[in-house]
Formats: sequence, structure tokens, C-alpha cells
Amino acid sequence: MAELLIELFSEEIPARMQAQAAENLARLLGEALSALAPRDTRSFYGTRRITWAGQIAAEVPASTVSERGPKLGAPEQALAGFLRKHGADRADMREEGGYYLLEKAIPGRPAANLIAEAMPALLRRFPWPKSQRWGGTSQFTWVRPLRRILCLLDGKVVPFNLALGDDDGHGLASSDQTEGHRFLSPGAITITGTADYLSKLRAAHVLADFAERRQVVADGIAGRAAEAGYSIVPDEGLLDEVAGLVEWPVALLGRIDDDFMGLPPEVRQVSMRVNQRYFALTNAQGAPAPAFVFAANIVAPDGGEAIIHGNERVLRARLSDARHFWDLDRAQTLASRLPALEKVTFHAKLGSQSARVARLKALAPVIAQAIGADATEAQRAAELAKADLTTGMVGEFPELQGVMGGYYALHDGESEAVAAAIREHYQPKGPGDAVPTAPVSIAVALAEKIEILVGFFGIGEKPSGSGDPYALRRAALGIIRIIRENGLRLSLRQLLAQAQTLFDGVVDENAGLTEDVLAFIIERLRVQLRTEGRRHDVLAAAFAAANDDDLTRLLARADAVEALLGTPEGTDLLAGYRRAANILRAEEKKAALGDLAVDTALLSDEAEIALAAALESATAQVTKALREENFSLAMTQLSELRPVVDEFFDKVTVNADDPATRTNRLALLKRLRSLTDQSADFSRLETTGAV
Repeated sequence: MAELLIELFSEEIPARMQAQAAENLARLLGEALSALAPRDTRSFYGTRRITWAGQIAAEVPASTVSERGPKLGAPEQALAGFLRKHGADRADMREEGGYYLLEKAIPGRPAANLIAEAMPALLRRFPWPKSQRWGGTSQFTWVRPLRRILCLLDGKVVPFNLALGDDDGHGLASSDQTEGHRFLSPGAITITGTADYLSKLRAAHVLADFAERRQVVADGIAGRAAEAGYSIVPDEGLLDEVAGLVEWPVALLGRIDDDFMGLPPEVRQVSMRVNQRYFALTNAQGAPAPAFVFAANIVAPDGGEAIIHGNERVLRARLSDARHFWDLDRAQTLASRLPALEKVTFHAKLGSQSARVARLKALAPVIAQAIGADATEAQRAAELAKADLTTGMVGEFPELQGVMGGYYALHDGESEAVAAAIREHYQPKGPGDAVPTAPVSIAVALAEKIEILVGFFGIGEKPSGSGDPYALRRAALGIIRIIRENGLRLSLRQLLAQAQTLFDGVVDENAGLTEDVLAFIIERLRVQLRTEGRRHDVLAAAFAAANDDDLTRLLARADAVEALLGTPEGTDLLAGYRRAANILRAEEKKAALGDLAVDTALLSDEAEIALAAALESATAQVTKALREENFSLAMTQLSELRPVVDEFFDKVTVNADDPATRTNRLALLKRLRSLTDQSADFSRLETTGAV
């Protein structure tokens, strides 16, 4: 095996594109060099470089290919064309099965030849979300100007040229050189291999490994904060971004003027994060600290004092702007902003934000009454929930919508419950976000998500494949999490139908819309259970049995079925059910069985008599348990059927010679299937479970 090292060195690559670029390079190289069987591959990426290293075969082995040509007796022109296409002679052909067969020996070739041939085309088709041309006549595109291509095979340069101009023939040639830190170690560095590459870059103030660089940033800022008695406000996304912006991270701490500590902490944090990539801090009591930490990309001779002062000055200007918006926005109440929402378009087909607020005002109190919340406060919160969209602060920082509405509501004298509902009505925004727990907040948050789903489904804007431009999957998961984590008892079907009536002809009025949205929510619940390692087929079985729109009750039923299937009795009962269902399915293909009733007078075998008696008893017990929502008891009673079902199939021949006996035994099986289907449609269960 030979060691291959490839680095693509350019001007600064946006942090959000680096990981995907490294993944794309690995994929494209894997495809292009598949004949060399790459293994032990590694990828490195950072602000100015994307790198791939791995072991490959030293050469492409010789091989023989066989390809069928024209039929025997085909026109001479057809045979000549086939030979010309493959660069072969008539002597290379033989006859087999009525056709000419070409067997051609392909000689081996050095790995360097394949690499040199593949790389220019690979780089020209490299996928970037955004790219640019430069250099006058160049047709080559890259995310930023590409400056160097390092390509070494066992320490030797693999020579190729990436032509950058249309007519001058000049371009960027592969070499054995890279560059270190732009300021701390400028200039070219000659490389001999992967280990040498990593070592020399480190000496040149570049940490090539993203994971190591990220850890250095995390440890550095945490240590700097701890020295001042503070803790970092966790922000994994910002940590990833900063690690993609620096090559040699140096953690520094700056101070926030006391004048700005009166701003909401979310305002300071978002301003620091979005504009400057600073990390917010808290003190020992968990309160916002008057300081911030950040990662510089240089070792300054003064210990970073000038850098800190410069960043404090920039932050001071940013926070001055935020304070201006804060003071200006509070001069006007949220309620007085409602007319302005008529000019804010929500969606061309769904109207303005004002129209949306009217729908939320009607839906939120309905949900509030269903969960025991104050309907008047829910309606007021829904009315004001979108008003902060017209504020200067949200205009500057859209991430703060809802949050600022909560602050402004308190300033206007609204109740704490109303302010909290405004603040939390977008939650949960993602899998790591908390769900609302206060009753009024729950009502408004559910109304917001139900209205979105019904509206966009009603105008035909359903998610398709991986596309979900209106975040409808997130809305459905938000509904699921709010219901599950708060243990709510709600009829989703009724709420969806109520929401549909609020669109006043804007959305499709067909009766199937509610069922479509409910099916979408149930499917997202199934996906969520699968990510939790649960049996998602059990949910499908439970829903098919009850068509239940109460997610809490549906999950309780599914939990009970899953618990049953985790026992030997449940496994055996499922096997017996399948056997009965298969027999019935075969008979139903011949003719409809109708409403068969078991005739006890025709029961003769002890096993069928026992099964009939057990079914009679279990039917009453299971029906009562299901009615009382005691699903565990219902499953226990079903599990007690196991021995009589086993005995029946061991001792009784269903397809008896006597037609009446045969029909009566089919009726027994049909009753068994019907009883189990009351709890869950066992036909939807997989033998070994589904996760």
C-alpha cells in the first residue's frame, strides 16, 4: 500500500461549508480511486484547507474484460464499428453462444497515473453551495480562490495541472507545498507525508484536525472564564463555527459596560453571537455576567490587550444600537402595533400576520378550555403573540421574536401568564429546546403549530422528500412533544377540524384535510419513537385498531402492546394470531366469510371447546379493560389465551371434512382475530420488532 495525501489550499472558506466540503472530497476520491481500494482514510478541514489522507494500492492491477459483440452473421460494418469502439482487432474476438465475444487484457497502471488523470476533472465538478470565478478568462470555479494543491504519493509529487485559463494553458500545478498561519507563520512549507504535514502545520501555528481545534477552543474559553469566576453559556453551534474560523485559537476575555447590563440577557447574547461570535457568561449565581470570551486567531505580543480593547469597542457600538431599539420599542405598546400586522405578509395564499392572529385568537381559547387553562388569557396572548414582528429589535435580530414580545408584554402591564405564553409560543424550536409547561403557554403554542399545519396542508404545501420549507415536520414534532411531555388528553381530530373552519375558504375545505394532517402527525410520532429505539410498528398497530387521535391514550395502548410482545406469552400469542389470520385470509380469498357465529353445539374437540370458552370470557374482560383505558390489564388478559390457542392448533384440524365443523372452527379463528384487533392490529406487527 502507498500513502496518498491531498490538500486543497484556498482563501478563507466559510465555516458552515467546511465539514460538507471534506465529506464531498472523501466521497469523490473514493469514487475516482475505487480501483486502488482506499483504506484508513482521514479528513481534515479548516478555514483555509480541505485535506484527505489515506492508504491506496500502488497500482491498478491488470485485468481482463469480456464484452459481447454483434450476433454471428451480423453485417461487417457492425462488427467493424464494435472493434473500432473498443480499439480491438478481429483476432481478439471469439465466438460464443451465437455472438462475437471480445476478451481484452487491460494492463496494470501505476496509481500516480490514475490520480493525475482523475484530479483535474474531480476538482472541476466539486460541489460548493456557492462558488466564484477569478483570474480573467478562467472558467474554473471554487468557493474562494484556490491557491495551492498538495498531492503526494509516498512522499513524491503526483504531477498534474489544473488549467485556469481558456487559452494561455497556464494553471495551478500540484506540488509538495502548503502554507502555515497567515500571520504567525507565513510562507510555503515543504511536506513529505501525512505525519510530516500535521507536525509541520502545528509548528506553523495551524491545528489541522477540526475536532482537536474545537476542543482547544472549548477548553480555552472555559478556562479563561473560570479564571474570572464565570461559566460559559453553552452554545454548541457557535463553538463549531468558531472552530471553523480560527487555525491557532487563543482565548481572551473582555468586559461589558455596566450601562448595557440592563438589556435583556437574550439581546446581549444574540448580539454577541450573531455579530461578533462571542460567548456569553454567567456568574456563580447563574445570573448574566458583565463579560464575554472569544477566540482570537493570533498570539499577540501584548497578551491580547489591544485585541480585547478593540472587541470591547465594537461590542459597545453593537449594544448601543440594541439599547436604542429597546428604548424605542417600549415607547409603543404591543396592542398598538396590531394594525401594522396587516401589512406583514405571512404567506401569499394564507394572508397577513393580522389574519393569522385572528385565527390564533379563535383557536387558543378552545385549546385552553380543553386543558383547563384560562381561556381569556390564552386569547389575549394569541392576540399579541406576533406583534413584536413589527419592532425594531426583532427586525434587527429575528431570532428574538417571541422573546422580545414577552419582555414588551410585561412592560405594558400584561400578566405574567400572557407574557410567558408570548415568549414561549414558538417552543420547542428543535429537539434540544424545552417545551412550554404553563397551561396558557401550552394553549398558544399548540394553536400556533396546529394553525401552521392546517394552513399549509390546506393550500397543498406538504413536505416532500427532504424538502420542508415551512418546517411542518418541526411543527408536528412540537405538537407531539408538548402533548407527551405534559401528559395532555386532547382530541387532535377535533382541534384540527376547528382550525380548518377558521381559514374562511382560504384552504381546501374537503373533509380529508383533517385526516391528512392527523396522519402526518402520527407518522412523525412513529419516526420519533424509532429515534428513541422504540418499536414503531407497535404504534401503527395501535393506531390501526383504535384510529385514536388522543396521543397520550394511543401511546399508553402502544406501550402495553410493546410490553406484551416482550414476553414469551406475547410472542407465542402473536404467532397464533398470525396462523389464524393466514388461514382466514386464504378462506376469504375464496369467498366472503360474513358474520360467522360460533355454534357451541358443533364443538366436539376438547381443545376447541376450551378455546371457545376462553374467548367468551376474555372478550368481556378485554372490552371492559379497553373501555376503562386499562391497556396493561387488557394485554394481560389477552396473554392468558396463549395456552388454549397453542392447544387448539396442536390438536384441532381447522379444515375438517365436515363443512359445518369447518365453518364453525373458522368462526372461532375469526373471533380470536377480532378480539386481538380490538387492542392492536397484530397484522401490522413485525416478527422481530421494528426500530
